Amino acid sequence: MLGVIIAVWMSERRWRARGGAPGTMIDIAVPAVIFGLIGGRLYHVITDWQLYFGPEAPNEPYEALFIWNGGLGIWGAVALGGVGVWLTCRKRGISLSAVADTVAPGIAIGQAIGRWGNWFNQELYGGPTDLPWGLEIDINKDGTVDGLYHPTFLYESIWNLILAFVLIWAGKRFTLRHGRLFALYVAGYTLGRFWIEGLRIDPVGGVDHAVTFLSLRINQWTALVLFVAALAFFFLTRGKDTVEYVLPRDGSGPPGEGESADPAHAADQADESDTVREADTAEKTAEDAEDGEPAKAEASADEPAADEPAKTDEAVKIDEPAKPAETTAKADEAAKPAETDVPVAKTDEPVKDDAVKDDAVKDDAEAVREEEKNPR
Repeated sequence: MLGVIIAVWMSERRWRARGGAPGTMIDIAVPAVIFGLIGGRLYHVITDWQLYFGPEAPNEPYEALFIWNGGLGIWGAVALGGVGVWLTCRKRGISLSAVADTVAPGIAIGQAIGRWGNWFNQELYGGPTDLPWGLEIDINKDGTVDGLYHPTFLYESIWNLILAFVLIWAGKRFTLRHGRLFALYVAGYTLGRFWIEGLRIDPVGGVDHAVTFLSLRINQWTALVLFVAALAFFFLTRGKDTVEYVLPRDGSGPPGEGESADPAHAADQADESDTVREADTAEKTAEDAEDGEPAKAEASADEPAADEPAKTDEAVKIDEPAKPAETTAKADEAAKPAETDVPVAKTDEPVKDDAVKDDAVKDDAEAVREEEKNPR
């Protein structure tokens, strides 16, 4: 359970750094853990069926439901736990591949912590050894110790820790997305699990724990198949560049906000805190401001920068004092009479011309009459 808590905390931190909504990993962890417990127990019962079924079984069949007695299989836990994650991602409208890549390092660290439960139970050990880190195991019924044995649980715990740091580094260095980082986790874990599983000799419940096929344990065959499948997926998806949604697509947030299809803008920032990211943003803003200063220097005086309102107002007051509104109105009214006189003059002209013409006609008529009266 401590491993689960650490894995969820780490995944939540990585998800927020990727641009996802806070609390998403906690919501996903609830169904994932429930499904994972069921899947882990199912795998254990299926691969160690002789412990619960058959005439010589040391346990009753109903004891297969006791998840606290007998163990959990990591293969079933990850497989069925993944179903719970998929259902939640589908409901929330976020990318399953994005979630898988986010939780991969956390799962490895959670496994590294959880393996120490095998030390308390004195299980998952290998053959006898005289190495300094050999583990004392009470393998006899009377509680006596026959010697020191390889602590295979410790080997796997160390392997998982190394794998977790490799995943964090690889995710940042090569921008592994679209489930490729999770595939790298599966390949890395199965590679270590294959040889560690080969060292184990521990029995469970007085019955030989090893279920073999062609001289290899079932767990080794499972690790081998998953290793090949993970590598195939890793290389087949190397050119995929579609957008992975880290925010819900149900109207509660813009689709794909904080995520880009361009790997150059989607680097994994798993180990970057909120404070560091805010500092990087402030530094980038400062750089952008410095880049914009030459452009402002080249701007002409007639076109002042829009972001310097104080300087612009000052220049207007000095060079071109603003005229009062009353003075402007009077100037406009003074200019109007000149324009109104023209049509008045034009209106008077036809009247004056007609009067002159009438007088001229009268004068001509009188002249004609005078001529008729006094012909020369």
